[in-house]
Amino acid sequence: MSDIQLNNEVNELLNEVNQKISGDVVFDYGTEKSGYVRYDQSYQSWQNGDLIIHVKDVTAPNYTVSHELQHALLDATGYPTISFNVTSGHRDFDEQLMIVTTTLYDTITHLTIYEWQKQHGLLNDEVQKQYLKGVQQTIKPEENGEMDGMMHLRLLTILDALVFFGNDFDKVADQFKRDYPISLAGAQNVYQIISAKPVDSPFTLRRTVVKAFEAFDAQLEKWQLPTVGSKEFVTLGSVFSKRQLRLEVRQLFQISHSEIKSAETKERAYIGIGVNDQQNAFVLPDPPKGKTDDYFKTLYSMSVETLFKQLNLAYSVR
Repeated sequence: MSDIQLNNEVNELLNEVNQKISGDVVFDYGTEKSGYVRYDQSYQSWQNGDLIIHVKDVTAPNYTVSHELQHALLDATGYPTISFNVTSGHRDFDEQLMIVTTTLYDTITHLTIYEWQKQHGLLNDEVQKQYLKGVQQTIKPEENGEMDGMMHLRLLTILDALVFFGNDFDKVADQFKRDYPISLAGAQNVYQIISAKPVDSPFTLRRTVVKAFEAFDAQLEKWQLPTVGSKEFVTLGSVFSKRQLRLEVRQLFQISHSEIKSAETKERAYIGIGVNDQQNAFVLPDPPKGKTDDYFKTLYSMSVETLFKQLNLAYSVR
């Protein structure tokens, strides 16, 4: 559809993004109009140096386009991203973990994105109703107050809803309490942790993502459900101070010879784990055979900046 007209707020955001990226933003609109909004209605790709924003469902184009543009702006301004450099050895299991952890990471970015949309009049009553319909399309109500195989998805979905509605959650609280009492209580536990401090910089985003990984698994443990293990499975981009970049690697990271495997080599992965937060920050290539001790002695003594440049790892400076 080429007749989509974006409002002034979204066009101003579009101009800002176009100034930050090397190519141009191009829109690829679909024709579906479901009557609800949901995370899987749009996505981004890069083609010939341009950022393509694919909007499959045009129920609320200003909401959906601005949402994707905000994600692009965070990426373009140094906010840390996640990547997947290790594998369990089972593709289906890895894909499930990727979906869960990507959704959880996105929810933390939504602490910033939804707030911007709210301030610019894009989370109006109509969009809130469409978002609620999207939730109902995604998760079924709990049955007889019992947990089932949908608890991970309910926890993710309701956590994002708490971020989306924010101070307006009272509008829908009764319905969530009726349909999802167990999941709502669990999501509120996680939400209390991730919303305790503002997310307004690359550093605060990273800090909150780590807390979200921890809190999500803690809630699953309370329910006696399988945890995700995001802190080892997911590589989270780093944010350093200038002083930290000058420190030796040993002062900020420990190298773990993990039981899980490198996605590249299919051998046990060497993972750089943050000393303070125990988060996967990078995955090393295998050391030279027969020279492992010398390799790690040299690595631990080099500066953090040198290591990250040698490995061609992106990072942000605060």
